[in-house]
Formats: sequence, C-alpha cells, structure tokens
Amino acid sequence: MAKAWSKAVRTALPGPWRAGLVAREATGALLLAAFAVLIEAVSRSGLAIVMGLAVAVLFLLRRGLPATVLVLTAAVSGFGGGPLGLIICAGWSAGARVRRVGVLVGSFVAGWLLMTVLGVVKDAGQIPVKVVVGFSLAGYLLLAVLPALWGRYRAQRRALMDALRERNEQLLRERAMVAHQARLRERHRIAQDMHDSLGHQLALISVHTGALEVDRSLTDRQREAVGVLRLAAVTAMRELREVVGVLHDESAAAPSGPGAGAPVGGPPAGGVAGAVGTGGVDGIEGLVASSRAAGTAVSLVRDGERRALTASTGHAAYRTVQEALTNAHKHAPGAPITVALRYEPDALVVEVVHPAAPGPVGARSGGTAVVSGGQGLTGLRERARLVGGMVHAGPTAEAGFRLAAVLPYEGAERTMGAGGALDGARGDGARGGPGTEGGHGAEGAPAWALDGLPPVGAAPAKRRSPAIGCAVGGLAVLLTVVGLLVWGVISFVRSAEDSTVKRAVYDGLQVGAPEEEVRRQLPPGSDFFTSNFRGTGPTPPVGSVCHYFLSDQGGGSWDDETVARFCFKDGVLVDKQQYRVKQ
Repeated sequence: MAKAWSKAVRTALPGPWRAGLVAREATGALLLAAFAVLIEAVSRSGLAIVMGLAVAVLFLLRRGLPATVLVLTAAVSGFGGGPLGLIICAGWSAGARVRRVGVLVGSFVAGWLLMTVLGVVKDAGQIPVKVVVGFSLAGYLLLAVLPALWGRYRAQRRALMDALRERNEQLLRERAMVAHQARLRERHRIAQDMHDSLGHQLALISVHTGALEVDRSLTDRQREAVGVLRLAAVTAMRELREVVGVLHDESAAAPSGPGAGAPVGGPPAGGVAGAVGTGGVDGIEGLVASSRAAGTAVSLVRDGERRALTASTGHAAYRTVQEALTNAHKHAPGAPITVALRYEPDALVVEVVHPAAPGPVGARSGGTAVVSGGQGLTGLRERARLVGGMVHAGPTAEAGFRLAAVLPYEGAERTMGAGGALDGARGDGARGGPGTEGGHGAEGAPAWALDGLPPVGAAPAKRRSPAIGCAVGGLAVLLTVVGLLVWGVISFVRSAEDSTVKRAVYDGLQVGAPEEEVRRQLPPGSDFFTSNFRGTGPTPPVGSVCHYFLSDQGGGSWDDETVARFCFKDGVLVDKQQYRVKQ
C-alpha cells in the first residue's frame, strides 16, 4: 500500500523538486488561486474559497497528470469564471506533455463537452443553449486549444533539436572510428605490400648471393663479400617480417564499432608495389623473368582465351604468382617452377607448382635458416576472398608444393557502406574526391573509407517541421474563433431585435385585443435580454401571464432600461405597461 501511494505521488508530482521549481510552482499556484477567488467574489459566488483551493491543487498536478487536469479544469469552468487563468496553463501542459495524439484530442473534446453541458445546466432558462454552446466553444479554443498548440510546438521543436544534436554527435563518433579503421586497414595493406614486394626481391637477392657463394671461380675475398651480402639480405628479410608482424598486430587490435570486423587489405594503392612493376596479369611475365635471371627454371603456361579482368582480380593474380615464386625460392631453391594461367568460362585459375628441392635447403641457401613470417598465404586468401575467389595451398604427390587461386572475372568490387564495413576491395590506386587530397579525407583516412557517411557540417535530411502542423492547427483555431465571434455578434443583434418592441407597435395594441392577434404583432422575444425583468413593474392582474420586452425608447441614463410588459388572460390582452428599470 505504501509503495502504491508513493508511486501515485511521484506520478502526480514528478520531480526533481529543486528550489527554483518549488518557488515557481508555489508562486503560480498562489497567483492563479487569488485570481480565481477575485473572479468568484466579483460574480458574488459563495464558492470563492473552494474555487481558489481547487485551482491551486489542479495547477500543482498539471505536470504529472496533464490530461486529467485539463478535463477537470474545463468541467469546473462550466460553473464559473475562476479557473479561466488555470485553463490556459492546463492547455499548455497537455499540449506539451501528452505524447499520444488520441489521448490529447480525447482530453480536449471531453473537457469542452463537460464545460458546455455544465454551462447549459447552470444557465438553463436564462441564456439560449446555442449562445452558451457558441461562446463556450470560442472561449475554449482561445484559452485552451491555442496554448496547447503552442506548447506542443515548443515540445516537438525541443525534441527535434535534441535528436539532431544526438545524431550529430553519433556521426562524429562514427567518422572518428571509421577514420581509425581506415588507418589500420592502410597499415595492413602497406604491410601486405611490403611482404609481397620487398620480400620477393630480398628472396631473389638471397638466391643470387647463395649461388655466387658456391661459385668456384670466385676468390676467397669475393666469396666472403658475397656471404656478407647474403647475410645482410637474410637479416633484412627477418627485420621486414618483424615490422610486418607489428603492423598486422596493430591492425588486429581494432576496436569495435563502425568498420569493426571489416576485412583488411583494402584497395591497394601505389607505393611499394609500384616499385616492382605493374600489379596485374601483364606483370606476371616480369616476375617470371626475374626468377629466370636468378638461375631458376620457370615456365609460364597460358591456356584458354584471354579475358578482361577487373583491377582487383588482376592484382590478386599478380600477388598470387609473386608469393608462390617467393616461397619456392625460399623452400625449394633450384627446383623448376611451373606457372599456369588458365582462363576458365567463369574464372581465372592461377596455379604455381614446383617439385621438392633437389638437395637440402640449407645447403642450397648457404647454410642459413629459411626466414618465414607466416603472413603470405593469409594475405593471399584475404585478397582472393575480397574479389569473390579462393586459394588452395598444399603438398603434391611428388613431395612438391602447389599453390592455386580461383579468381572470378567480375571481382567483388564493392564500396564502403554507411556502417563503415568494407564490403570488398577496389582496384589499384586511390580515389580522390572533392575536398580530398590524394584520395584521403578527414583525419588522414582514405576517401573510400568514408563513403556513405554524410559530412559533419552537411545539412540534415529534410524533415517535416513541427511548426507546420502547429501553424495549421493554430490557423484553423483562429478561423473557427473568428467565425464563432461573427456568428455571436449576428446572433446578439438578432436577439436584441427579437426582444425589442417599437413604440408604434406598443401604441397600436389595445387592451381587450385577442392574444393571437397581439402575438402576431409582437417580436418573438428573447430571455437572454428580458429574464432579469420578470417580476418588476406594477402588479399584474391576478391570473394573467405576462411577457416582457425591451422598448426602443431606451432609458434615461446608462443604467436605466425601458421595459414593455404585456399580460394575457383567457386569450385576451388584459394589461400593458411601459416603465423603467434600474440595471
């Protein structure tokens, strides 16, 4: 029970109740209560104190129960004018705090119906029903609906600005993470190219120096110099693989977020790879020629009709042959190598096969242990996957080794998505764009890494402004109020005419005339103007029924009114009087 009561209090009086809020709420409650007491006192109502207390309590509850307070305030307004100030605040709070449109509209409709029904019951027999309905609707639209529309506009604008601010902050975070991921991918690409290009060249240097070292035509001094050169090449290969390992480790330590889990080895650019020739199928002949120049028997076989390849597919084929030749030089020096390019109907098959080394590997390489970083095949598989292909590597039946790659003609060249994940690799070279230098965007990230993310300073997508709906609603309310006011003025003038008897008509009616004939000459009458005159004037004849009208003569002063009274009995006009009444 205590928990339920505490929850109800927190719902009705939501906090946090800081000093400023307490002072503001207390001041508003006191002012509106005083205004209600003053209005009720002027109207000579005996409920002034009760009305003041009710207004103060409802004002304090409007933040937690806006719809309920609106309905109750409208209902109380049907009994008197004290809550007129409160109904403005209740309408504002309901428009700003009630999120569901159905609840909001239902609350306003229910409030107006209660106010109108109670007003009709209160003024029954004194004011025409249509007048009560019209004026209650006009007042309700002005005092409740218009403040609600303004409050809703302010609330929606504040919510929209908060959403835009959060979206901008999220974009900033995403761009920072995407740029970080792009730098890591660029490091991995550089590491892969260093491994493929420099590793291949250093392997060729090691093979050349190993062959020279066992050449008997060299002198001891020359053989010693060649040995130093070979050791330097081997040391350079070891240090290169250590650097590549460091770069790979940094790339693998990428944080989660947009771009996390994206495949590395993005679009290959120039730089290191460009130093060794073209990175496509045409460059494979250069690789074969370099290996032949090192004294290795390498044969290049082409099969099938040559097909056009995408840049990324051609580069993957080039790297496959380069890595296979490098591994053959390291692990099977002196063994013949066969490089085959087969153009199948749907894919290019790149195959490099070599038998076992003719002698111990250490003897062929000068007794130096083979340096291997273990990154080559991993990089090849990643390159093939990015273009939609696959790589197979393994020993052959003759104790040799076979490396084959299946590369589709239409490589999976996809771009960077808005989430930051790299869907596929592009071709060689970096793409520049507006506002970029050398194909690089913000924070040093490649331009392709930021594709799909809107610029931070760019204007957000067009959204329907909350001001439009509120402006349309406000215009509709104003037009309705103006229409009701015009209708009210016209009705007031007609009611005044219907309750006024001209002097000539009054003089022409004679006592003793039939009631039906007299009524045809009299106006319809209106209780709105004449209800206060009942029981005034000279004493009417006993048993007669009297009807009161205004006279067009007017009063002698601003607080006087000339009244014409006609009394009927048994279907005959038995008395007519004209007199003045103090308002």
